[in-house]
Amino acid sequence: MKTTVDLLKIGDKAIITHVDLDKIPLKLLEMGCLPDNELEIIQIAPLGDPIYLNVNNGSHLAIRKETAHEIEVEILEP
Repeated sequence: MKTTVDLLKIGDKAIITHVDLDKIPLKLLEMGCLPDNELEIIQIAPLGDPIYLNVNNGSHLAIRKETAHEIEVEILEP
């Protein structure tokens, strides 16, 4: 099932399928937010922003909800 990172719940794991290079900061790309990388949602702030995630290369990132909306993923079944 395809969706975006901002719609995932805590504990969800997904594979990044598409990243809009014009809307994602270069630093996130350098830290592993690239297509075919797996990620897991670790925590979501009480008001939904920021979202804390772990990318399979060992990077732990906190990203804004508006940025998370630009990262398309495919949810992995548990």
